[in-house]
Amino acid sequence: MSEAKWQSYPRPQLKRESYVNLNGVWELNGQAIQVPFAPQSKLSGYQGLVGEKLTYKKKFTIPKDFTKPRLILHFGAVDEVAEVYVNDVHVGKHEGGYLHFSFDITDAVKKDMENELRVEVVDMLSRVYPYGKQCKKRGGMWYTPISGIWQTVWMENVPEAYVEEMKLTPSMTDLEITVVGKVDGFKATVLDAGKIVVEQMFIENTGKIVIPNPILWDTENPHLYDLKIEAGQDKIESYFALRTVEIKNKDGVNRICLNDKPIFMHGLLDQGYYEDGICLPEDEEEFTKDILRMKELGFNMLRKHIKIEPEKFYYECDRLGMLVLQDMVNNGGYNYILDTVLPTFGFKKRNDCRGRYQDAECKKVFEWHMKDTLHDLYNHPCIIGYTIFNEGWGQFESDRMYEIAKSIDSTRFYDATSGWFAQKKSDLDSEHIYFRAEELHAKERPMFLSECGGFSYAVEGHMFNTEKSYGYGACKSVEELTDRIVDMYNVMVVPGIKGGVCGCVYTQVSDVEDEINGMYTYDREVCKVNKEKMQALAARIYQEINGEA
Repeated sequence: MSEAKWQSYPRPQLKRESYVNLNGVWELNGQAIQVPFAPQSKLSGYQGLVGEKLTYKKKFTIPKDFTKPRLILHFGAVDEVAEVYVNDVHVGKHEGGYLHFSFDITDAVKKDMENELRVEVVDMLSRVYPYGKQCKKRGGMWYTPISGIWQTVWMENVPEAYVEEMKLTPSMTDLEITVVGKVDGFKATVLDAGKIVVEQMFIENTGKIVIPNPILWDTENPHLYDLKIEAGQDKIESYFALRTVEIKNKDGVNRICLNDKPIFMHGLLDQGYYEDGICLPEDEEEFTKDILRMKELGFNMLRKHIKIEPEKFYYECDRLGMLVLQDMVNNGGYNYILDTVLPTFGFKKRNDCRGRYQDAECKKVFEWHMKDTLHDLYNHPCIIGYTIFNEGWGQFESDRMYEIAKSIDSTRFYDATSGWFAQKKSDLDSEHIYFRAEELHAKERPMFLSECGGFSYAVEGHMFNTEKSYGYGACKSVEELTDRIVDMYNVMVVPGIKGGVCGCVYTQVSDVEDEINGMYTYDREVCKVNKEKMQALAARIYQEINGEA
């Protein structure tokens, strides 16, 4: 097999010098596999059958320069339930396939000998757990499922008392820092372009730093400050940005504001699928390329759709100035007729106080997964909002979920029910409109067109499925597709911006398997729209929101 991929530090916001990447060739059910790629993907190189039970094995040794007393083992994500053993010692269990987890393996390892890491995975694609667009029988809007390890596995060496996590809450002038761990106070050093901006000692584990001559983060100038934390013997490198996200009344209209200035979220649906790696690209720099491709077309936001990415993705959005609307990953049931067809044609009312598909266990799992998602992604400045439920999938008690989410993170806005089945509580009025174009009008809350378009264009030689594909209106050329997109925006979106239409999410970044409605082909080799016309459309949108039209 080729050399290991995904070798850079997987957690840019909590970085230490001690680091060993365990990606590369592992054994899965007796055959070789390239981690971190899922066994269903081409990039994994796995030749065996993928069943519901997977046993991973990896030999490793402890580096001689790991002299601190504790050893932590980290997993980016493992789908769906993982039991982890080191030298046959059970070190922990994790449920759910989209969030990172770690275990202290100090007492299980042998420092001067070879160790064996074993990961026992069960993936039944249970709807109790968040599953996103995965389906055992892929086709249409359901995609090839993944199993087992699909993000980076790594180790780090830490002192006896160390920082387990940090919470960074910015404003336009200062940064509030909270460190979690068995430490007593900390020293914070803020740097800009390598020069120290401010240093401050805190005797408790929470403190606030005022930043002199603050430079704010936005899509045009995504300014990041470096942050160093020293807590006892523990030393960490991180970063942050100064910015605020609020809904404010500007000239009589409620708007989404970034740093007190109205913004228009000119966005795309981003499902995060790749032809060769399914849920993970071959090279982590592909995240950078996707973001820059969309910025080149004039877009300033990605709606990360029913999937949570490795931290590298969010770091690149932070660094490059791409706004992110993050979806929660759905669990529970779904009915194509009731949840998609009827609402698409106007039947958009439903009382969700009980939840059509969610039993008590599903509700419990969704709630803790939502809480953990908010917790894990809190520090990323690019994330300006969250979608809680999408098109009724597993939807239950959305008003209560909104209240819980808002109590955990009030620094972002929430689209509680994206598309339809709205209840009382949400920060936006959210609509999905396909197959037609109609002028939108905001009421009291900002109006958000959270999905639309999806026009298809088949590019010969760049199709995942040459026999069956679909979109929401077929086009035969780059010019036809581009003109249809521009016409839709001119009818549905641009006229309403001054009145409170706050954003639009076009479907989508790239083709995905049978869906051929992307700006790019699935392999990212062909741009399917006219770049100059898309840039002109974006310029007009930004002129409207800035009052320059």
